[in-house]
Amino acid sequence: MQTLDIHNPATGELIISLQADDAASVAHKAQAARAAQPQWAAVPLAERMACIQRFRSSVVSQLDALALIMTRETGKPIGMSRNELNGLLGRLDFFLAQCAPSTATQTVFDEGGMTEQIQHIPLGLVANISAWNYPWFVGCNVIVPALLTGNAVLYKPSEFASLTGVEIARLLHEAGVPKAVMACVVGAGDVGSALLDQDVDGVFFTGSVATGAKIAQAMGQRFVKLQLELGGKDPTYVCEDADAATAAASLADGAMYNTGQSCCSVERIYVHEKIHDAFVTELVKTVKTFKVGSPEADDTYIGAITRAPQLAVLEAQVADAVGKGAILLTGGKRLPGPGNWFEPTVFSHVNHSMELMREESFGPLIGIQKVSSDAEAVRFMNDTRYGLTAGVYTPDEVRARVLLAQVNAGSVYWNCCDRVSPRLPWSGYGDSGLGLTLSTYGIQTFTRPKAWHLRKA
Repeated sequence: MQTLDIHNPATGELIISLQADDAASVAHKAQAARAAQPQWAAVPLAERMACIQRFRSSVVSQLDALALIMTRETGKPIGMSRNELNGLLGRLDFFLAQCAPSTATQTVFDEGGMTEQIQHIPLGLVANISAWNYPWFVGCNVIVPALLTGNAVLYKPSEFASLTGVEIARLLHEAGVPKAVMACVVGAGDVGSALLDQDVDGVFFTGSVATGAKIAQAMGQRFVKLQLELGGKDPTYVCEDADAATAAASLADGAMYNTGQSCCSVERIYVHEKIHDAFVTELVKTVKTFKVGSPEADDTYIGAITRAPQLAVLEAQVADAVGKGAILLTGGKRLPGPGNWFEPTVFSHVNHSMELMREESFGPLIGIQKVSSDAEAVRFMNDTRYGLTAGVYTPDEVRARVLLAQVNAGSVYWNCCDRVSPRLPWSGYGDSGLGLTLSTYGIQTFTRPKAWHLRKA
């Protein structure tokens, strides 16, 4: 029997050894899901919605226990775990409210005895390889609309958030979703590979660019729907007319929330030279107030780094920046163990020769670069292979719109950052991925349009 060891990244302690899947069990679950999907699709939408409503109620009633499980396996501060679960409720409400109208059959022409209609039918069997940093958000962005639209789901949570994945599956099963229709597969990369070998109609992945590229290559000869939500190197520009203290407080949170382990964390800050020094002073002041401590303490802001290998990535970015002339203002090193800890770190005098301004940090590390004009800021913001989010801080809405229209990013922010809404699509340019989740488009993505040409005899 294969097992998967789950460790607490804050302490290094073994939490539990889960029974893991292997190629044979993955194939068995895929076959069962394929067989069960047509019957699930035939269940009236109102009944599928009732299942998700019961799932939502269970999340509410068990929220504190679910938050603690997530905190212990990922190192996320407990307050942020509760925030994620509370934020999930609004997403569930959106999917429940919008599924019927966004997938209703549309009559687009009806004239002279000819009727044309567009019907939305389920993809069929969906494979979802999910992420650990926001396991409830990322998992349910796929699972819930996929189930509502009549698909069966093979769900592989990240090996760093498998306990949460098991809980998601348990609550859905208790809510009435058949086990074959919503099958959780547990394991590491070999289990993900086995999942890709199955006869599926869509693959939805959230994670690194490197893994996304491997999935794209593996699926390249198979004409199934492929959606990849990958990384970002998200920039923000602070204009000279912005309030330095207000922008700094917002961006410090945007850079360090969830210990910087968010694909939409602010990872590059460009500040107009006229307020650069004041902004840097305010941001460092704010970052120094962020408490590093036990993720289970209510007042902790900076938790553990979930994946131990990421510590070496952060150390390498710090060494590279220092070696190329950046000024370290605070932090800069790992903290003593046990567990995976890194100080919240701020650099000024950075440039684009440095790794911390080019490659994802995915940790509490931020670089601040001085610019002399809007044009220079836009040029630097677009100097990246990513294109997930970007922001501008200025009281002038017209100026912000002009600037953000020039930036290659799937989501743009004016005077805010690190924000996701269920009403808006989540997508990216370049190496930030393919396809989208959320919004009504993120419901329709789990369907295929069927065109009806109907002529009366």
